[in-house]
Amino acid sequence: MNYYLGIDIGGTNLRAAILDNEYNLIDKFKIDNIVEKGAKCNLDKLIKIIREKWNIYNIQAIGVACPGPLDIRNGVIINPPNLKGWEGFEIKRYFEESFKLPTAVNNDANVAGYCEAKIGAAKNAESVYYITLSTGVGGGFVYKNEIINGFNNIAGEVCNMIINEDEYSHVGLNAGGLEGQCSGVSISRIASKKLGQELTAKDVFDRAKDGEVNCREVLNEWSVNLSKAIANIITTVDPEVIVLGGSVSLNNSDYLEKLINEVKLRVFNNINVNIKLAKIGDDAGLLGAGILASCLK
Repeated sequence: MNYYLGIDIGGTNLRAAILDNEYNLIDKFKIDNIVEKGAKCNLDKLIKIIREKWNIYNIQAIGVACPGPLDIRNGVIINPPNLKGWEGFEIKRYFEESFKLPTAVNNDANVAGYCEAKIGAAKNAESVYYITLSTGVGGGFVYKNEIINGFNNIAGEVCNMIINEDEYSHVGLNAGGLEGQCSGVSISRIASKKLGQELTAKDVFDRAKDGEVNCREVLNEWSVNLSKAIANIITTVDPEVIVLGGSVSLNNSDYLEKLINEVKLRVFNNINVNIKLAKIGDDAGLLGAGILASCLK
């Protein structure tokens, strides 16, 4: 039996998993990522534990899910906001030299989408567009079992898609961009400004369910803005399935039907709008990295 190593790089934790040929999870663990200590120090600790725990397994390849911006072709971390001090780190080379095994590196949203396409909500679909809505917004496109990275490695990065004329620019992205309108942070920002008090995204959804008019208005606008982005995606690449992941999507599934109806208003008549909630959850990036490794020749 062959096995594959999946690594998920996060600003808080570093996670590792081992999968078998059929994508079954054999084992996993995580350690704290002390970002200020730098990439090598943290990854050396991770590798030490991997060797101690999993030296009995015939590991064939490694997959790494990493936050962007990322040079996917060369496996180099560029400047993720949650990995200060890791800029320019050659993470692909690091793992290849450490284990003498082929290594694939990709954006964490792409990898999570790949997992949903292979074993999750969109299993067996030919084309899958994945959108994650949590603190921020990310996305990825999978076509015929391959992640589409694009020429500049930004295919699927819907966070910067302009959807309205709002002058607000979120974290240096386009004014009126999707992340500035539909992320959890943005729901909080918009509602707090509207109601004149500090609210979290969870507060907004809870109050809307209780009938708070202003919160309902905020979420109606959120649904419309998200539907514009999804309609643009459908019109551009026509995916068979769109999968929504991330805490904002998964914790508020009762908005899915409304969202689908909003999307239908913005695409051609008789278009099949197939939107599903992600199935794999928090492990999508971790398992997806292992699955990505299994595809290396």
